[in-house]
Amino acid sequence: MSLNSVNTNGGAMVALQSLNRTNEALNMTQKRISTGFRVADAKDDGAAFAVAQSVRADVAGLTAANEQLGGTKGILDTALSGLTKVSDTMTKVRETLVRLADDTLNTDQRAQYETQYEALRTQITNFIADATYNGRTLLDTNAGNGGGDITTTRNESGTTYTLTAADGAGTMVVAAAPTDAATAQAAIAAGGDWATVNTQIADALNRFGSDSRYIDSQVAYNRDKLDALDGGLGALIDADLAKESARLQALQIRQQLGTQSLSIANQAPQSLLSLFKG
Repeated sequence: MSLNSVNTNGGAMVALQSLNRTNEALNMTQKRISTGFRVADAKDDGAAFAVAQSVRADVAGLTAANEQLGGTKGILDTALSGLTKVSDTMTKVRETLVRLADDTLNTDQRAQYETQYEALRTQITNFIADATYNGRTLLDTNAGNGGGDITTTRNESGTTYTLTAADGAGTMVVAAAPTDAATAQAAIAAGGDWATVNTQIADALNRFGSDSRYIDSQVAYNRDKLDALDGGLGALIDADLAKESARLQALQIRQQLGTQSLSIANQAPQSLLSLFKG
């Protein structure tokens, strides 16, 4: 190719190619700075973007799982609160039963203690009935009352954890007030009504307490896992903004120099005109 040609300007073509490459690199750097991502879409790095999308799905799943666990924790905490009040009241029931077991009480005294006993029994029934959260309860096995076992998702894979409901009204409410000392004595004896009911309450407290500890641990684990996923995702796709800032300045200078170089190359054919001046 002739160096002295007005049809083909080799220098201008080289300068233009160099300027185009600089502009492409500059556009990429500006994109990274504006988005904060080294990989903002599949065009930047298809493989890395595909992995990032998978990690984002895991993050979304874990976040949703923790939200569901939070709702379940509310139901469980409400049940525990109600059950604790029931257990506290059972202590007063025991005290009243001991008094009713005394055969020396006169009719008026026994009537007063029976009234006290029935008031405590009503309190227990109300505590169980009121232990609802968002329309659900773990102190009732009747689905029509919002009761029954509760199965909740615990992780991003949709793996479930089941909380077993207790029949509060059926197994955690003492029988009606005893009408004589012998019946009261039988109620507080080993295997009696009070002891049987109190065992049911203790078992439920133990089970629900264990469930509560498990859910707390699962929520904490999910949070730790979310932090790890976010860290890994950042390492995969986040841009090094300090590095990109320095690169931006260098590319802007290269762009200016490339523009000047192209301008000079475009002026080269003009020198051939002097050959035709007389």
